[in-house]
Amino acid sequence: MDLISQGAEAKIFRNNNEIIKERFSKEYRLPHLDESLRKFRTRREAKVLRKLADMQFPAPKVHSFSDKRMSIVMDFVPGEKLKDLLKAGDEYQKLAREMGERIGFLHTKDIVHGDLTTSNMIMHKENKTVHLIDFGLSSFSDKVEDKAVDLFLLERSLASTHYELPTLFDDVIAGYKNSNPSFADILERLVAVQKRGRNKNRD
Repeated sequence: MDLISQGAEAKIFRNNNEIIKERFSKEYRLPHLDESLRKFRTRREAKVLRKLADMQFPAPKVHSFSDKRMSIVMDFVPGEKLKDLLKAGDEYQKLAREMGERIGFLHTKDIVHGDLTTSNMIMHKENKTVHLIDFGLSSFSDKVEDKAVDLFLLERSLASTHYELPTLFDDVIAGYKNSNPSFADILERLVAVQKRGRNKNRD
């Protein structure tokens, strides 16, 4: 079993065709709060992934999870991150629209990813479709505000990582509209969220 990455919340290991995600303790938290939060996030991520599997959504399938180890065992998704594909300029408009369609579908099912970046999207090596990964900050929400914030965080990430593709987010939104019939209310709220973000940056 090899450690392949470590984020702010968890260590990611690979064991053949499986990924093991283990949430580690944070020393600055009170022990009982730390355990409660890690358990909650582990259970919620597993629940989201299992719901996605039921809908045949392209995301890792859960094999098992453990409250004791605060871990989830799931599929390894073979392929290349969109972060690298987009930097190579490989059909970026088509990829962006597919990204938008995936996100739009999630939002129709009241699932908010919470960490939408092109590092958390993989072009599957075999079936050549975009898979979303890392649902560690995901949640169930029917609120327009939460879905608009999800898009806003993606927009900021794209502007930072893919600044050489200034129309990328517009292409994402084109795909989003195709898969989410409720896009108008969400995009209207997105404008308000963007305005708040600009005002915050000026303060």
